[in-house]
Amino acid sequence: MRHSFFCVAALCLLISLTWVAYAQTGPGAKATEPKNIIPVNSTTAKSEPKEDAEAARIIRERRANAQSLLMSLASDAGSFKDQRLRARTLARVADALWDTDPERGRTLFRRAWDAAETGDKESQQRLQEEIQQQKAKTGGNVAVSGPPDLRGEVLRLAARRDRALGEEFLGKLKSEKLQESTEGADKLKSNPLNASETQSQRLSLARQLLDTDVERALQFADPALGSITIDALDFLSYLRDRDAAAADRRYAAMLGMAAGNLLSDANTVSLLSSYLFTPHLFVTFSRNGGTSTQSTSRNNVAPEAPSELRQAFFRAAVEILLRPMAPPGQDQTAPAIDAKYLMLKRLLPLFEQYAPKETADAVRAEMEALASGLPENLRQRDDDSMRLGIRPPQSTEDREKALVDRIDRAKTSAERDQLYIQLARLYADSGDARAKDYVAKIEDTDLRNQVRAYIDGTMMLRAVDKKEIDRILELARNGELTHAQKAWALTQGAKLIGKTDQEKALMLLDDATAEARRIDASDADRPRALIAVASAYLIIDRPKAWDALFDAAKGANSAETFTGEDGVIRVSLITKGTSSIRSSSTRDFDIAPIFGELAHDDYNRAVELARLFEREAPRASATIAIARAVLEEKKK
Repeated sequence: MRHSFFCVAALCLLISLTWVAYAQTGPGAKATEPKNIIPVNSTTAKSEPKEDAEAARIIRERRANAQSLLMSLASDAGSFKDQRLRARTLARVADALWDTDPERGRTLFRRAWDAAETGDKESQQRLQEEIQQQKAKTGGNVAVSGPPDLRGEVLRLAARRDRALGEEFLGKLKSEKLQESTEGADKLKSNPLNASETQSQRLSLARQLLDTDVERALQFADPALGSITIDALDFLSYLRDRDAAAADRRYAAMLGMAAGNLLSDANTVSLLSSYLFTPHLFVTFSRNGGTSTQSTSRNNVAPEAPSELRQAFFRAAVEILLRPMAPPGQDQTAPAIDAKYLMLKRLLPLFEQYAPKETADAVRAEMEALASGLPENLRQRDDDSMRLGIRPPQSTEDREKALVDRIDRAKTSAERDQLYIQLARLYADSGDARAKDYVAKIEDTDLRNQVRAYIDGTMMLRAVDKKEIDRILELARNGELTHAQKAWALTQGAKLIGKTDQEKALMLLDDATAEARRIDASDADRPRALIAVASAYLIIDRPKAWDALFDAAKGANSAETFTGEDGVIRVSLITKGTSSIRSSSTRDFDIAPIFGELAHDDYNRAVELARLFEREAPRASATIAIARAVLEEKKK
């Protein structure tokens, strides 16, 4: 009986537990996962690993294909007749392959250097020929753009990857310069404030490395900081943005060098002043009042330097500036009396504001003593070079009045025309429409037409820089611009309004395409303009960029000189009395950026599009851009 009772009780308990379990897992119940058990979703477990594995396989295959494209291109580059193209292609392939095959990269970098040496010599020869041709046309005035520095390009890429390789190339460059004729030495002697080419390359490389590795940058730069040159002080100003203490220590050492060097002069002081008061802006004077101005950055705001460093500068400066001048003919590198006077006048406001009173008084007394033997017009000189970075510039009205006064005294129409050009340029720089009024006053018809095109081009560049959409469109439609300039201006306008008025932006791109197609088929500006249109489509209507780029590729095959890089929009004026080039570097004309972008959208389609280029240069540039986009893509 007792046994039967326990059996019944056990059966009831079992039924009860079974019901509780069902209640916890049945329909409408809140699921509770045991803490020590990982739930398994059969669909996810089976599909996700397969999807991840497939994606990884595609990425591996694509990267392997990209590497294959680059190695094939490097092999082809050995037969390129254009040394510039050969050097750039080999160096860029080496850089792109470095992470996967550094030994192959070193070999390719060395081959690139050999090609660059030949290419630089050929470029210099062509440059001299162009200079002579312009001199023959203008009677002496020259306005040319320097060729690319191929060895510098190779050096910067190689040193970023391997410091020892960078030093190897710097050593080769230095040895070559020592073997050259005394022409280079004479040039350096005539302007000792310029760095030698080897120093310049070293500092340029160090400047590039500052963005990622300050310590490594200083390892390259320090050997070139033993001389007081424009390049050295410019580098220190950039270094100060990254490591003020390191820059200040090296600058203080330069002050000591300058004070102890009997060849230091007023121009040396001017260069040293730039570090503390006008970073990246350098002004020097030569005999007879000649001026040289150089600026490497728009950021010329004086840094917050320690007071003791400023006082060290003024002590060194006054020691140099108050030295007796060398007798005429004894030291041909020292500035003449007029040059020293102009520099003292330029720097005096700094002494008056920051230096002890007795120091400022001594500099003023020296300036007044020099002035006694100088002509009135030089003593009264107060142009922009005297003020730049230190005092506010003259007002446009004052400068206009001075030029108008000279026009009234001009004896010939040719003299008046040159003054009207200066007035037109004065107002064009500020975007003032009065520039065109002065152009209209030029009497020589041919000269007037040249100047009108230059002024309109200058004002268009300024309008793009200032993002003045209405002025851009007005000049693109009515200005004396080339078809290429109009096409580029319209693409810039389209990009400015693309987010707010897509319909109008697309209409502007249609107009830009029409302007591009008006350019002669054999002119390299035609594919450049079409590439600018395609680049704008990337922002405004991305799918249309493919068709636009297809048109550009077809156009490139008809333009023998099109390379697909070094894009620049340029306006120039070269006359018997004036030579000026205004340019703006733009990647809108270059192949690499747009192919790199589109490779992320459709790798295979980008590769096929690159193969449409029949000439080596654009095809190489596109191929490298595609491969680099794949190899540098972050792994998911």
